[in-house]
Amino acid sequence: MKKSIKETLKSLGFALVAVIVLNSFVLASFQVPTGSMENTVMAGDFLFVNKFIYGGTTPPTIPLLGIFFGTEVELPYVRTPGFSDPEKGDVIVFIFPGNRDQDKAETFQYYLKRCVATAGDTIRIADKQLYINGKKVDEPEGVHHMFEPLPADNTDDMIFPRGKPWNRDQYGPLVVPAEGDVINLTMDNIAEWATFIRREGHTVAIAGGKITIDGKPSASYTVERNYVFGMGDNRDDSLDSRFWGFIPEEYVVGTPMMVYWSMDQTINNIFRKIRFSRVFTLID
Repeated sequence: MKKSIKETLKSLGFALVAVIVLNSFVLASFQVPTGSMENTVMAGDFLFVNKFIYGGTTPPTIPLLGIFFGTEVELPYVRTPGFSDPEKGDVIVFIFPGNRDQDKAETFQYYLKRCVATAGDTIRIADKQLYINGKKVDEPEGVHHMFEPLPADNTDDMIFPRGKPWNRDQYGPLVVPAEGDVINLTMDNIAEWATFIRREGHTVAIAGGKITIDGKPSASYTVERNYVFGMGDNRDDSLDSRFWGFIPEEYVVGTPMMVYWSMDQTINNIFRKIRFSRVFTLID
């Protein structure tokens, strides 16, 4: 009897490890919480996410251990090599870096957006039209707008970077940082770069009219990571990089492949809320 229990526990342990490895490095499930990516994906879609392509990552915590220890057991962040980097046009799942003025997100969350620009690209939006490196972008079929463009003088205080006189429809130009880029710092632009620098692990302060990084006077900063810029396909109803900033490339954990289940959460009837027409829809 004791041997049987021991073998059962061992089997459950191996199964748990196998699930964690598969979910972390190969294939994961993601439920779409909002309509920011409609009509490409819908709120209530359940997606299979390919984590192998960009390189898998360890989960933030080990499932179930919180039951025994009373708190979640956090794991160190480890990433395996991938086969490619995120490219313009990819739909990506990534770790939310935090709101515009946050050094770190309050809670660990995965977000879903479309990568519209990668490290070194210059992004600009004019009357809702997206331009990358000065060239007009032909948007995928799922990208859509609900309202007329906001005028340029209708600036948004919540826009990223802080202090820029832009809005969601009139935006940029803005260069997506790449590893090795040198940012010249002044008293005029430190407000828009301070959070970015702190997110890369440094302290930033202003004292006596001078900018200091890690306690040393600094007139410039060298970027340490590559970044991407993400936007929702539902452009007029998406809080994305236009509002909270760049996504570290290493935070991108995968790309969704297809919808394996879908439920309309606005419908109460269990039979009517299942969207069978969405099942097995490929994501592009």
